[in-house]
Amino acid sequence: MSNKNDNVEHEGVVIDVDQDFVSVEMVRQSACSSCGAKGMCSASDSESGIIQVPANGFDLYEKGERVKVVLKRSLGFKALWLSYLIPLIILLILLLLLSTFKVSEILIGLSIIGALAFYFLIIYFLKDRIKKEFVFTLEKLDK
Repeated sequence: MSNKNDNVEHEGVVIDVDQDFVSVEMVRQSACSSCGAKGMCSASDSESGIIQVPANGFDLYEKGERVKVVLKRSLGFKALWLSYLIPLIILLILLLLLSTFKVSEILIGLSIIGALAFYFLIIYFLKDRIKKEFVFTLEKLDK
């Protein structure tokens, strides 16, 4: 069993199984409000969500079965950096830099929007590479 400090874990229910993916519907828990990782976890933001986990040993899972979806905590922090912190840093650097050179507010705003669009375009083109890093795993829950 893995240490809770090393992983972010959420319970879910298997809704579909095929040879490529096991689809799991995340079960919203009241424990999400006290979880230390809730700020970086999208599972705590919505009532339910469906995640597709690569089907290593797909024949071990059945529809309706309760499972635990696990992601390494370090990958959660990496996701936090990619999705929130780097864009914030880009925004702040451009805002401060362009304001120092007395650029008009409209140009500052358009520059920030353009830079962030370019950043997320890069992320979009790297999505397959990023997807390979962010691998969820499944663990069966005791009945």
